[in-house]
Amino acid sequence: MMLTPTVITEFDRQVPEETATATFGLGCFWGPDATFGALDGVVRTRVGYAGGTKADPSYEAIGDHTEVVQLEYDPEQLSFSELLERAFDEHNSYQQSRKRQYQNIIFTETAVQRDQLRSYLDGNEFSRETIDTRLEKLDRFHVAEDYHQKFNLRGKRWITDAFAEADYDDGAIRESPAAAKLNAHAAGRDVSVPFVNSTYEPRSK
Repeated sequence: MMLTPTVITEFDRQVPEETATATFGLGCFWGPDATFGALDGVVRTRVGYAGGTKADPSYEAIGDHTEVVQLEYDPEQLSFSELLERAFDEHNSYQQSRKRQYQNIIFTETAVQRDQLRSYLDGNEFSRETIDTRLEKLDRFHVAEDYHQKFNLRGKRWITDAFAEADYDDGAIRESPAAAKLNAHAAGRDVSVPFVNSTYEPRSK
């Protein structure tokens, strides 16, 4: 299937309306953005900052926050426990970065997520007292700058031209389910969406 503006907008319109949210800190947020974006059941992704106290963090003044990826997923297709399994596979729970910006954090947002995290840890013989991964309740998520969102798409004209023709601005690309899948594909992840293996040529003006 060829990637066109219509393909993008139709894909984005067909995603589930009811989603749940999960937020993880797993080092530099570009990699996790692509990793989770590739998963079936993940609807959209965005990167940002969380886990600290600074009121208005930015990349240049991150304060005590950590780079994180936040994802919206279809709970009918993908469970929080399955996301936890992927998050723990993506890092060593017994090693922690000295630089707070890149630390490993598993955030929970609801009592159900906290129960599932406890069950996951107990079922995999992780001791909350011995692992270095931070386990925290999410207080607030701060959206990162536009140039960090869907980082792997930058420079891929066959993708960015299609979004431009569809009249997507930076915010719309950040929240686009199609962009999440294409970003994962551009990063070399295996994505089971037909149009990610297409080629796109802008229409003549």
